[in-house]
Amino acid sequence: MDISDLNHNEEQKIRRDSRTKEIDLINRDPNQINRDVVKVEFEDVIAEPHGTHSLDGVWKASYTTFTVSKYWCYRLLTAVLGLPLSLLWGLLFAILSFCHIWVVVPCTRSCLIEFQCLGQIYSLVVHTFCDPLFEGFGKIFSRVKVGLHKEV
Repeated sequence: MDISDLNHNEEQKIRRDSRTKEIDLINRDPNQINRDVVKVEFEDVIAEPHGTHSLDGVWKASYTTFTVSKYWCYRLLTAVLGLPLSLLWGLLFAILSFCHIWVVVPCTRSCLIEFQCLGQIYSLVVHTFCDPLFEGFGKIFSRVKVGLHKEV
């Protein structure tokens, strides 16, 4: 095996690894997308002001009921809807990527090329017809003097 074979094998491994990326089951929001969004705890929703308290047992049971129901409802919804929605989002972002790569960028580039050509034609027309006209007006009015007199 020579160096080119090693480089080729490393390149293949890098390509393969990028498609089979390991998933971090501990940190499920590594880019902090939901940093400020879905942080809802019992204390954020239910609070009793000073002087108005329920029985301690009711308060503890309410806390447990809220926490467990939120936990299992989320688990149930993700089990039922997680895969179909991930398929839907995957398709949507694939379509958006396709449109951006194959439609938006080429159209933008094409328009920029056309506008550059039109800009050169516009510049030529302005310099050919408008510049002499405005230079003539400039020479005509260059001897005009304006004076202000204040009458009392």
